[in-house]
Amino acid sequence: MGAALLALGLTSCAGLPQLPAVHPGTAHGRTGVIQPRAATAPGGEVAALQRAVVDVVEDVEPSVVQIQAGGNLGSGLIFDPGGDVVTNAHLIAGAPTVEVTLASGRRYAGRLIGAFAPDDLAVIRIGAGNLRPASFGDSSQLQVGDPTVAVGNPLGPATSVTSGVISALGRTVYENQGRTALPDMIQTSAPVNPGNSGGALADLSGQVVGMPTLGVTDPQLGPDAPGVGFAIPSNTVRDIATQLVERGRVVMSHRADLGVSVENVMGVGALVVSVDPGGPAARAGVQVDQMITSIAGRPTPSAGALAEALSELQPGETVPVVLVRPDESRTTIRVTLGRYPGG
Repeated sequence: MGAALLALGLTSCAGLPQLPAVHPGTAHGRTGVIQPRAATAPGGEVAALQRAVVDVVEDVEPSVVQIQAGGNLGSGLIFDPGGDVVTNAHLIAGAPTVEVTLASGRRYAGRLIGAFAPDDLAVIRIGAGNLRPASFGDSSQLQVGDPTVAVGNPLGPATSVTSGVISALGRTVYENQGRTALPDMIQTSAPVNPGNSGGALADLSGQVVGMPTLGVTDPQLGPDAPGVGFAIPSNTVRDIATQLVERGRVVMSHRADLGVSVENVMGVGALVVSVDPGGPAARAGVQVDQMITSIAGRPTPSAGALAEALSELQPGETVPVVLVRPDESRTTIRVTLGRYPGG
C-alpha cells in the first residue's frame, strides 16, 4: 500500500502494491522526447517505429491544447469542432479563470461547461470554430504491450511527446486524499510528465486511447519515477464528455453509490460523518458515527478502500455491509446500492 497521489493529498493505493507515490501531471516542468529503444530490433524496424511515432504526433498534435487554470498548467483535447475541450477536472478545479492555447498559438478564454470529479473529467468551451477534434479509439481493445505515445502541450505551442507501451490495464488509483477512486485506469510506461495531464495517449494509428492523468513520484529516487503513468480510458473520456456537452452534467455515471460521506480512521475503517437522506445507506439504517469495516465481503480499512470497493460494484446490487457502532458492537446489514449522482 505504497502509492499515493501526493499533489492532491491522496492516501495509499491498495490496488498498486509496492508502487511509489502518484501525482497529477499538472505543473510547470519541461518535458522532452523519448525515442524508441533500438537494442533488440533490426534497423529497419526501428526506423519504421520512429516514423510511426512521428506520424502519430502529426495526427494528434492539432487536437491537443494548453490549458492555464490559475497557477496550474496542463493540457486538453479538442472534443468537437464547435469549441468544446475535455480535460482533467483536477486541473481546473477552483480556478478563477481558464485560458486555452491552441497548437496554432491562438489563445481563448475558456468557460466551464461541466465537471465530474469522480472520473476526474471536465469540459470547457472556447469561442472558436472549425477546430480539429481528437479521434478517439476503443480503449476496451487495448492489450498489455501495445505501443503508446503521450502528447501534451504544457508549455504553449511547443508540443511535448513521450513514448512507451501499455504496462497494465484495470488499475485503480486515488485522488482527493484517497476518497475518490479512479477505476479501470491504463498504466503506461510513457511518462506522464508535468503538464501532460489532460492530453492524449494515442496508439500507433493516431487514435486517442486514453487521457494521461497521473504520474508517479518516488521520494527515494527523486521527483520522477520513470515508466509508471496512468491514463483515463478513452471510452470513459468520450462517454462522460458527451454527457457534459449535451446536458452540462453527468446523468449516467455507471458507478455504485452508498449514499454516505466518510472520513479515514486508518487501519480501522471508514467513519460515517453524514448520511444522504433517502439514500441507500439511510434506507438500510446506517447512522452517523458508525464505522464501515467491510462491504460485499471486502475489508474497508480506509475511505480509499471503501471507494475502491464501490468502484467495482454495480448500481442495483444488494451487498452486505459490516458496521461497528460507537459502543464497539458490530452488525451486518444489507444495502441495495444506488447510482452515483451526476456532476
